[in-house]
Amino acid sequence: MLVVHFAFILWMALGGFAVVWRFALAWLHLPAVAWGVWIEVTHGICPLTPLENSLRVSAGLAGYRDSFVDHYIAPIIYPKGLTGEHQLVIAAVLVGANVLLYGWALSRRRRRERA
Repeated sequence: MLVVHFAFILWMALGGFAVVWRFALAWLHLPAVAWGVWIEVTHGICPLTPLENSLRVSAGLAGYRDSFVDHYIAPIIYPKGLTGEHQLVIAAVLVGANVLLYGWALSRRRRRERA
């Protein structure tokens, strides 16, 4: 579950590059970005977190109280003292980067259609 959770976060954050390569992947990527932005802005907990915790407990391991991001990712990539304002900036960067990538992807697609 940990690998699936982390793979989803990578897809959400970097999948725009795949869309530049294959525009049809936007149908898989856009919902992931929308979900990630929603979770970040609302400070929600992804449903994979409780599932992971229940699987950990079933395996005899300790669960954790915070979100997946807070438990695994924050210590690696988020600075100490992360605030709600920081999370809004992260969401804005995610949206902005994807707007640029999708603009690039659309531009490439239009050039191919003209050629």
